Order: sequence, then C-alpha cells, then structure tokens
Amino acid sequence: MKNRMDSKTILDLIGNTPLIRLQRLGAQFPSIQIDIKAEWFNPGGSVKDRPALRMILEGEKSGKLNPDKVVLDSSSGNTAIAYAMIAAFRGYQVELVMPENVSEERRKILAAYRANVIYSDPLEGSDGAIREAHRRFKKNPSKYFMPDQYNNAFNPKAHEETTAQEIWEQTSGQVTHLVAGIGTGGTVMGTGRGLKAHNSKIQVIAVEPADALHGLEGMKHMASSIVPGIYNEKFLDQKISIETEDAYEMTRALAREEGILVGQSSGAVLCGILKVAGQLKEGLIVGVFPDGGDKYLTTRVWE
Repeated sequence: MKNRMDSKTILDLIGNTPLIRLQRLGAQFPSIQIDIKAEWFNPGGSVKDRPALRMILEGEKSGKLNPDKVVLDSSSGNTAIAYAMIAAFRGYQVELVMPENVSEERRKILAAYRANVIYSDPLEGSDGAIREAHRRFKKNPSKYFMPDQYNNAFNPKAHEETTAQEIWEQTSGQVTHLVAGIGTGGTVMGTGRGLKAHNSKIQVIAVEPADALHGLEGMKHMASSIVPGIYNEKFLDQKISIETEDAYEMTRALAREEGILVGQSSGAVLCGILKVAGQLKEGLIVGVFPDGGDKYLTTRVWE
C-alpha cells in the first residue's frame, strides 16, 4: 500500500485511509472486532474523492474532458466538494447541482473552491438534482463533461481497485463482513466486489434510510428513488434499514464515547454494524465511514 508520506500533490493524498478499531461502542460483542475505514482522511474530506478523481482521469484519458469543457454533475454534497477540489487543482470549471437543503458548511466549502452551484428543490432530494443536471447537459452537451456518478462504472471501479484492496491488506485478509451505506451505490458495490474477489465468503451488507424523507445527507432510500445504474441489489448479502433518529444518536455517541466526529451517514453505518454484530458469534466487521462531522455542525443532529 502506498505511503502517504511519499505524496507530491494534493491528489496523491487520496486513498490509503486508516482503519480505526472501535473501543467502547460494540463492547457488548467481545468476540467481534469492529474496524472503521476513516474516509474523512481524504483531502476533500470524504470517500467521494476516490471515484471523483477516477472519473475525471478517465474523462481526460478518453478525450471527453479537456480545458474547454465544464465539469457538470449532481451531488448531495461530498462528490461536489471532491469535483471542486480536483477541478481547482487541474484547472477546470465546475457546475454542480445540489438539493437546496444541503448543510451550510458544504455551501461555504464549495464557495471557497469557486464552484458554480445550482440548487434544486429540496423536496425532490438527490433525484431532483439528478434530473436538473441531465436537463442542463441535454440542453448544451458541447459545453459539458458530465461524469454522471450514478451511472459511471468507474465510480465502483475506484473502490474495487483501492478501498477494497486497502481493507484486505489492513486486515491481513481477516475481514468477514463489509458494511457501507447506499448513496450512488459505488462504495458498497465496488468495495464488495473487490473483497469478494479475494474471498467469496465475505458478506456485503448495505445500509439505507428507513424512510423516503430522511435527514441522512448522502444516503438514498432506494424504494422511493431513481435507482443508480451502478447499483445491483442482488449482489448484496443483506440490506438494513436505519431510522434517522437512531443514526443521529449513534453519530452523537461516536463523538462522545469514541472521540470520533463523523457525519450522520456514518452513524447509520454503525447502526448497521451493531445489528450485524448481534447476528454473529465471531468475526471482523469493517464499516466504511464516508466523511467527518465538521460539515454537519449546523444540522439537526447537533441541535
């Protein structure tokens, strides 16, 4: 695994994030080891740096992305930040469509990168942002390069080739269960595929909000949403629904009992991890925590 100390640019810092072992939360399962993949260590602050970089690089390689093009996509926030950071470094303009109810911190971060942000109807969630991004692309396709993160195969491929390999190496091949949230589906699909290529017995568990209207930024309730083209539910070994308030409470518990400040989707993932742990006699569960909590301090979870 590449040493971060060898990095030369901000983009070289993407990936190779640490695993952190939980000490208190989950202590009721002494024969279960719970490790979390700390994706907020990426320079853009989230797991989305990985697929955003891969999709941009593949766009350049194919010739579809050049300095005359504007990078356009929809996002609930983290991918937008990743695009904006990468575009700032590589000299591209970005146009990003996001639901209007994204956190104030996200807005300020994107403003710092001088990203052009279009806000969509918050009641339509990420689906409204998806539709608006596609409308803009169809209106002026020659202006834009649209990675389309929900349907771009290089989204899960980034995780298959990096996240999964890191987890395998960091656990010395002892991982038995992967737990990750569903947004685009890229993390759980790609990381799951990469791990199962090493050991087909590894269980892949996805976590989603229990309700269509929820406050878990970055996550999708699949039954009521546009299903991403990269998502295949049949691949999963299990899917767990988490109530918003339970995810919020677990997010607060992580800060207060483990000293780990993360976003609400990480709280949802930990809820899923503990449900899985309750089904096992022994095992090594790795949960992917998508981002840190600094982008959510003005949201309802901390009221």
